[in-house]
Amino acid sequence: MAKISTHIEIFDGQVLLDDKPYFTSENQDFKAFSKVLYQQLDISYPKFYKMDNLCKLAFLASEIILQQTQEKDIALIFGNKEGSLDSDLQHQALIQDPENYYPSPAVFVYTLPNICIGEVSIRHQLLTESMFLVADEYPIGDIADYTAYLLEQQKAKMVLCGWLKMHDNSYSASFYLVSTSGSLAHNEKNIHDIVHKKA
Repeated sequence: MAKISTHIEIFDGQVLLDDKPYFTSENQDFKAFSKVLYQQLDISYPKFYKMDNLCKLAFLASEIILQQTQEKDIALIFGNKEGSLDSDLQHQALIQDPENYYPSPAVFVYTLPNICIGEVSIRHQLLTESMFLVADEYPIGDIADYTAYLLEQQKAKMVLCGWLKMHDNSYSASFYLVSTSGSLAHNEKNIHDIVHKKA
């Protein structure tokens, strides 16, 4: 039977790990907040500073939650409502600037939301199932069923599920790790409570 072994929520300059305060910053601006949190984690991954904000958010949430395990057979299922809108708008602004026209490849590379899965996979050397969904709301029932399927069919030993929001400096991340052991039942009520923690 699938269980939620740990979960994390990031919003408004704070990080909760299993409902307990993990990190708090007085600065809620995402760029400043993410930089301080990255430094607090005391990791060396210089590529972090080149990522767009959506990738940084997924990277930080994954980094904290994956510190709780040594397992590498972990499937990734992420999703959001905005896709890569934050980077899309930056890229469009560069295209439309007649005096400084230079669509930067450094921005263009982040105009696909699933690149954050790639960044997490590279960082943690995960060669597993992955999926990025764009939907109006987190499809709790579908994700729960797919996660259970991946575990039951031994496609992965763990599944990291995440719901992200990143647009115009408004951000949140709700991630949870599912395996065959844990303290929380992997059911729709518990998933709903995790994903809607900020509300």
